[in-house]
Amino acid sequence: MAVDYKNLVRAIPDFPQPGILFRDITPLLGDGEALRAVVQDLAAPFRQQRIDRVAAIEARGFVIGAPLAVELGAGFVPMRKEGKLPHETFSAQYELEYGDAAIELHQDGLQSGDNVLLVDDVLATGGTMAAAVELVQQAGANVAGILTLIELTALNGRARLPDHEVVALIRY
Repeated sequence: MAVDYKNLVRAIPDFPQPGILFRDITPLLGDGEALRAVVQDLAAPFRQQRIDRVAAIEARGFVIGAPLAVELGAGFVPMRKEGKLPHETFSAQYELEYGDAAIELHQDGLQSGDNVLLVDDVLATGGTMAAAVELVQQAGANVAGILTLIELTALNGRARLPDHEVVALIRY
């Protein structure tokens, strides 16, 4: 890897609540060379596969997912917090390390048989990504892979995604 991604991620203690160490990717996003490298490095394992859609989880996943979709010549599909999408949706509940939530996907966002890459900025407990997998399955599509900029290995999120290839560029 030509770019030292870890050096561009800032650690913020006690955010969003005491006891959480937040990994802030905004310095990395502000570095054009690093952002380009992130997109290229995440795309690399999937360049030879048919990828129909890149589905990214709100909100920081969008920042990585949209340029990744362009890089792979695929469509982009947002997965948003409950109540944020205006059309008919599929919904999946999940637990965060500090609460409960739900994400949604437009019912017409994916087609049956689509090969989909799921993207988020951080893989922590795996709850959000497991919910994203559920949404892809509700739509009748296939998860081609799971991509994340950061993986918090101590939280063992990969264990909730045993049937899927997970690519993480940074591990803490």
